[in-house]
Amino acid sequence: MRYLLSAGMAAVVMSLASCNTMSKEECRVADWAVVGDTDGAAGHDPQSRFADHVRSCSKSGAVPDQTRWYEGYQAGIKRFCTPLSGASTGEAGRAYNNVCPPELASDFMRGYSLGKRVHDLRSRINSLNSSVSSSEYEADRLYDEMKKAADKDRRAIRDRIDDLERDRRRARREADELGYELSEAERDLAFFRQNPMAQFSPGY
Repeated sequence: MRYLLSAGMAAVVMSLASCNTMSKEECRVADWAVVGDTDGAAGHDPQSRFADHVRSCSKSGAVPDQTRWYEGYQAGIKRFCTPLSGASTGEAGRAYNNVCPPELASDFMRGYSLGKRVHDLRSRINSLNSSVSSSEYEADRLYDEMKKAADKDRRAIRDRIDDLERDRRRARREADELGYELSEAERDLAFFRQNPMAQFSPGY
């Protein structure tokens, strides 16, 4: 019980530490316009990000300058809200916090949707391949178990192995089909990166 409590406290401490956006020293010497510019360029949500800075700096006695920070953020967000940044953000699987101003959001989202499609297809294929590997490992284990099992138990083990084989074939088939979609999505994304302002339909 003492170990569990200690582990729990350690997890809480680590969680709180991970919420700190800045150290005490950084809070004391910060140029808040530069901090805001950096936050904007990273696509952070302005309200939650500034609130995180306030919490991080509360113990240092430093008070973030919201006006300066927001001035910097307004400059930084323009560098984030570009078509190519959208493509990179989507491909990396990062969430979009709806932070782009209306005049920039449309071009950002064109890139984001293409990048996100590539990310989602890769993730699904990786998940399927992992499932295939897991089922192969389990089938091997069951084969070893069947060698040692009594005759009356072997039929049930054989049925489980057959089920795994069917699942494996299904997963491989889906992964192959998605592989073609991924190739097309990657081609679209590559074309977009070379021609970010061109209008085209995916699968050109």
